[in-house]
Amino acid sequence: MPDLLTFHEPQIRLAAFAGVLALMASLEFALPRRIVNAVRMRRWTTNLALAAIGTALLRVAVPLLATGVALEAEQRGFGLFHWFGVPYVLAFVLSLAALDLLVYAQHVAFHKSVFLWRMHRVHHADPHVDVTTGVRFHPLEILISMGLKMAAVALLGAPAAAVILFEIVLNAAAMFNHANVRIGEKTDALLRRIVVTPDMHRVHHSVYRDECDMNFGFSISLWDRLFGTYKANPREGQEAMRVGLADYPAPAPEGLGWSLVNPFSDHSRGAPLPAKKSAGSE
Repeated sequence: MPDLLTFHEPQIRLAAFAGVLALMASLEFALPRRIVNAVRMRRWTTNLALAAIGTALLRVAVPLLATGVALEAEQRGFGLFHWFGVPYVLAFVLSLAALDLLVYAQHVAFHKSVFLWRMHRVHHADPHVDVTTGVRFHPLEILISMGLKMAAVALLGAPAAAVILFEIVLNAAAMFNHANVRIGEKTDALLRRIVVTPDMHRVHHSVYRDECDMNFGFSISLWDRLFGTYKANPREGQEAMRVGLADYPAPAPEGLGWSLVNPFSDHSRGAPLPAKKSAGSE
């Protein structure tokens, strides 16, 4: 398996991306969780274009990428796992867990930092949440994220195959948990004990800050439960909840130019709304 992943990384990653995207898009049409009357074409084109631009930027700016760093670590024997002689299988598993925790922590940081939020708000500005929202990230956010992953891989000396598998799973999980797909309550309750489900992650896209600043995980739900950032459901219910950013209503965020320029626009706008008061509260 390690050799298969490292020798055929581009083909495997592209096949996984296309397969999960096609599957979740089909399920959105067949089993939608929320009724969306808006035209998808412009949003989907923008969201996929952002992913393509981000990928191209990575290839130009840091062509080594996380996998390249891992291969260098293996050849030169640097990183904690190599220095302490950690068995390959254990290093493989620990790398997957550590990188997933890193993505969780990074996600929290992008919400807490004013500077980082200006890039991340492009993701949250999507007025609807579906499978393509899972790849809608500003190219600069993608670049920063890769830099953090490269540093972590170098520090750990993570196996290259583990890094590739993590990237594939992370990408697939992001498309899955953003998908507008109806999953039965019992199935959802069972799944979210381990993985982040669409209903769980959709809470994170609420217009209200107390919900938006919850459910940061992308792959496994453990981190949110462990660090107290888990919220089961939005107060207004899954089908009635408002998603996106109130400062940026549709159709503006659906445009590619708007999405690329937004981080450099007015920094005082684009914050989630204060917590909505319950009925009867003062």
